[in-house]
Amino acid sequence: MAQIDITKMSSKGQIVIPQELRKGINEGDKLLVIRSKDQIILKKADKFDKALQEDLEFARRTEKAYKRIEAGEYISVDSENLFEEMMKW
Repeated sequence: MAQIDITKMSSKGQIVIPQELRKGINEGDKLLVIRSKDQIILKKADKFDKALQEDLEFARRTEKAYKRIEAGEYISVDSENLFEEMMKW
């Protein structure tokens, strides 16, 4: 189950990670910070492997697609032509 706690940001932009949530994170460890609208995700940078790179690329492409949809730049495709359209990507 996910652990949840509340913290706040200082006037210098610093955020304290509650002690219970710091297990496995040591002084000097680098953290990857990802922001998407109102979500902020922290991940140990030493875990920055191929899978994470693929996740970030997927997130970037998904965000780009959502922006195109919001701008009305999309097409409607029926199930018979779906794979044909996907091959164009």
